[in-house]
Amino acid sequence: MFEQPLLQVKNVTKKYGAGCQKCMSYCSTKLIKNYCSTCRTVYACRNVSFDLYTGEILGIVGESGSGKSTLMQCLYFDVEPSSGIMYFDHPGLKEKNLFHLSAQQKRLIRHKKFGMVYQNPIHGLKMHYSAISNIGEKLIAAGDRNVAKMESIGNMLLREVEIPVFRSKEKPLHFSGGMQQRVQIAKALSNNPPILFLDEITTGLDLSVQANVLDLIKNIQMEYGVSMIVVSHDLAVIRMLADRTLVMLDGEVIEEGLTDQILEDPQHLYTQQLVYSLI
Repeated sequence: MFEQPLLQVKNVTKKYGAGCQKCMSYCSTKLIKNYCSTCRTVYACRNVSFDLYTGEILGIVGESGSGKSTLMQCLYFDVEPSSGIMYFDHPGLKEKNLFHLSAQQKRLIRHKKFGMVYQNPIHGLKMHYSAISNIGEKLIAAGDRNVAKMESIGNMLLREVEIPVFRSKEKPLHFSGGMQQRVQIAKALSNNPPILFLDEITTGLDLSVQANVLDLIKNIQMEYGVSMIVVSHDLAVIRMLADRTLVMLDGEVIEEGLTDQILEDPQHLYTQQLVYSLI
């Protein structure tokens, strides 16, 4: 018996523009990269499909403008896709396309079942709230009202991500980039979500800080068993974290497979260039 995917994503497309007869067939040869010169529509994502399994880390790699961050925004309901299906293997939600749920239902899933760590912490944190208040904000949004419980969870998670408890009442505005990312991770984990989205979280960090953040993510995945989708333009990050990998270019998935397989035997010319850049 085959394992049921925790998350199924099918044919997700996000276009900016109305589209025309020339480009609506989604044929790559009719576009300039991901741009239609006739109607000026930009296809940020085109027919992206994948499965995510329980306890798995799925990597998505590609250059800037490849569509990977737009895809993550669609999955986390920050952006509404133009078309596509997302199924979540959870009681009461099976067989329902999450993209078609009400705004209230989407908010509940965001706060209770999904966690997000953005590339820029300013999108994931309230910089003028304290670190522990940021965690409390997500707990409140999910319906929690017990202040003592929220404070206990907040302090526990800050310790987990190696933020000193004596700094829990400080604002992330005064933290380093690496510390801000760790507060984001703690906030994302506050409701023990089964799925965590990580978007370019090492960009702009010093190499030593990058290594610490990646170690933290790996430890969290092993401890909590949370499934993750990790987006990066850096194949070295994907190599360290991901079990399977999708390679995106111009809004499309051009290659997918086990991460080791892609690293050892890349098939697409673009993937080959990425892999050879590591050598």
